[in-house]
Amino acid sequence: MANKGQQPPYLHLAEMTASQFLEIWKHFDADGNGYIEGKELENFFSQLEIARRGAGVDPSNAAFKEKMTEFMHKFDKNKDGRIEMSELAQILPTEENFLLCFRQFVGSSTEFMAAWRKYDTDRSGFIEANELKGFLSDLLKKANRHYDDQKLHEYTQTILKMFDLNGDGKLGLSEMARLLPVQENFLLKFQGVRLTAEQFNAIFAYYDKDGNGYIDEQELDALLKDLYEKNNKDVDSKSLTGYKQSIMALSDGGKLYRTELEIVLCREPMQ
Repeated sequence: MANKGQQPPYLHLAEMTASQFLEIWKHFDADGNGYIEGKELENFFSQLEIARRGAGVDPSNAAFKEKMTEFMHKFDKNKDGRIEMSELAQILPTEENFLLCFRQFVGSSTEFMAAWRKYDTDRSGFIEANELKGFLSDLLKKANRHYDDQKLHEYTQTILKMFDLNGDGKLGLSEMARLLPVQENFLLKFQGVRLTAEQFNAIFAYYDKDGNGYIDEQELDALLKDLYEKNNKDVDSKSLTGYKQSIMALSDGGKLYRTELEIVLCREPMQ
């Protein structure tokens, strides 16, 4: 992540690449919750004004606050007082607005997870870079979108630039899920309740009462409710049902084995 004390790169550009766009996003979404909000938002707008106008700004100034209100009125499409990645993609001039294009057709988080399961065969929480093209193709087909091979190749290369930052040829589920709109990205909802290996082992053993190595949908429902209650987090029944469906898309015929649940609930995939 960029140093918050430095001016972020690229904001001054008339056109930026997808990887430059992502670097800006990571700089301002300092807590990684999928939104630029609060002080992050004020900092972003301040830096954007400096980059575009070449002059310093005073966030406490009434004129600055008025400009920021106008800016949010224009770009905060869902009026939640925050900027998500798809909204930022409309603010910043990317060379090809790949994110908006892909997000429009990516389908639901359940479809995303079903496609992921096909390629993450060892349930490590990663897929290999050479499998990415097939993964994207399957995902777009599920959303009834079909692209020619050249366009699919371009998308694949863009995602590699965006997400395989250490060049190890692996792409992580939690990073790739950022292709989903925030409201669909159920993995973001679990950031505050991620478990250590010890905590995970204890909770899995508790719900896998017969010791058969997997839990079913009903047991997952109880597990998620308890997890949210223990972490003092509110979740409505509709959202919980959606999260459960997304996680069960990783299951094997309704059986959710340890490795599948680890991907979602653990801070780091277990080796």
